[in-house]
Amino acid sequence: MADTASSKPPERQRIKKLAQAALNADMTVEQLEGILADMGETLEGLGPTMGNLDATIEKLDATLVRMSGTLDQVDTTVDRMSDVVARLERVVARVEVLVGIGEAALRPLGVLESAGKSVAARLGLH
Repeated sequence: MADTASSKPPERQRIKKLAQAALNADMTVEQLEGILADMGETLEGLGPTMGNLDATIEKLDATLVRMSGTLDQVDTTVDRMSDVVARLERVVARVEVLVGIGEAALRPLGVLESAGKSVAARLGLH
């Protein structure tokens, strides 16, 4: 009988541990169910957010297409402006040549004018 009495407490211990493990498992399942419920709400809210993100990306795509077109126009304008600047530089170079020729042609007249003023001053004609 000593064997029977001594064997019951370990069985009780085992049953007690199994009962505690079952309670722990039950609590874990409840916690997991709570987490899954919260996650479901979050995922439901994520749907409209993704829809808004898609719409924003579409608008961004349209904006980038317009920006690309604008940059193409700017490139074309810059090319045209470059041509205009090149033509203006050629005109300025020609004008500089003409001014140089004019200055060279007027130098003798300036010398004559200066000499004439000198002669007039000596003769007393102002």
